[in-house]
Amino acid sequence: MALDDVSLLSELRPVVEGLVERHLSTTKEWFPHELVPWSRGRDFEPGYQWEPDEFPLPEAIRSALIVNLLTEDNLPYYFSTIDRVFPAEGWQEWTRRWTAEEMRHAIVIRDYLTVTRALDPVKLERDRMVQVTTAETPQPETVPDMIVYLCLQELATRISHRNTGKMIDHDRAGYEVMARVAADENLHFLFYRDLATAALQLDPSRMMEAIERQVTGFAMPGTGIPGFFGHAVAIARSGIYNLLLHHDQIVCPVVLRQWKVDDLEGLSVEAEQSREKLHASIDRLHAMARKQAERQARRAEREAAGEPAEEHEGALAPS
Repeated sequence: MALDDVSLLSELRPVVEGLVERHLSTTKEWFPHELVPWSRGRDFEPGYQWEPDEFPLPEAIRSALIVNLLTEDNLPYYFSTIDRVFPAEGWQEWTRRWTAEEMRHAIVIRDYLTVTRALDPVKLERDRMVQVTTAETPQPETVPDMIVYLCLQELATRISHRNTGKMIDHDRAGYEVMARVAADENLHFLFYRDLATAALQLDPSRMMEAIERQVTGFAMPGTGIPGFFGHAVAIARSGIYNLLLHHDQIVCPVVLRQWKVDDLEGLSVEAEQSREKLHASIDRLHAMARKQAERQARRAEREAAGEPAEEHEGALAPS
């Protein structure tokens, strides 16, 4: 029998309490100020004009750092959305702990970027103002949709942070900052992954429908960032986060293997239809990912040969 959101939250409360206990016993205390290379910093004079050669980086890496940081900056609105969907007693310990940990991410990334001058601080602040005043965030409406979305999103964020760090490994401090943030995001992902597994046992039909909706319509939480489309193209082309990674490292291992959606039994008619739609959506995603990878390979060959890129060849991150 299908559970409404209130009933599902109540049934999941013991699971949440157990997962919070596991999280607190697993996570390691860390301090942003210990990761930032403060000795490399200096004052910013009034009217200072940033120059890219102060910290040489490929533009795609700068795009990733902008998106990673400004996504973290939108934390107040993510909290309000989660708190709206998960208002039940017993859930607040998790949402508040999650919020406190996410806030550290913005602190450490911003301090690192400010000290190293890896990004234009004026443009970064102007973009932050737009992002936070616009307050654009995904809005999953039901408890199953929120659980599924958060699982997919936390894993996507972990991958993005980790791959960004790998691409600035010439700067050890930057690598360690991004690796530390990615480690937190992985623990958040595990929380929601296992919460979704439990919810599938309680209400497989509603969860199946939510999985189909969220996989098909998945969007990263940074769409309100100025120039997000261009940043997403650059990020995808660089291999930090693209459709192939989304398919191979998120959808297949989590949805198909971890949640084993093909093994679910006793689904409603609507849920069975959702399962069929899900497979069609995954097939489309795989086809799009392969085409994207082929375009990127051709683009790399042309660049190596000094030839111009094809017009409209852009590669998109999931959006």
